[in-house]
Amino acid sequence: MTARYTTRALVTIAVVAHLIVNVLHGQAHTRLGVGLSNWQQFYVLAVILVAPLVALVLSFTRLARAGLWLLLVSMLGSFIFGACYHYLIISTDHVSHLPAGDARGLFRITAVLLLITEAFGVVVAAMALRTSFKKLSPL
Repeated sequence: MTARYTTRALVTIAVVAHLIVNVLHGQAHTRLGVGLSNWQQFYVLAVILVAPLVALVLSFTRLARAGLWLLLVSMLGSFIFGACYHYLIISTDHVSHLPAGDARGLFRITAVLLLITEAFGVVVAAMALRTSFKKLSPL
């Protein structure tokens, strides 16, 4: 396997796993009635859902490096957003302050899985970018 193939495979795994967990987490949000503000909805749509998918598409083109940067930034932004709203800021979006409902377990599990998939995406992108920079280095 070439490094390019491995990178594409890892990017695909990171983005698809993240998307699946996001869909499940969104279902938990809906079932519990945990809404988001307008700016949060925009952020989730743009940074957490669309940007990783665009990064995945770019990883199969000559703009693969731009795709890696987009993956890195979007997954890092997603990680910070999720950590803050699910674990730090006290609200109905916090895993310990959820409204009553049968989707509380799903919400908590997917909140953790989101952090894991986002951290994985950050690591994949960072390592691939580091490797590509080493190849360009004159040293």
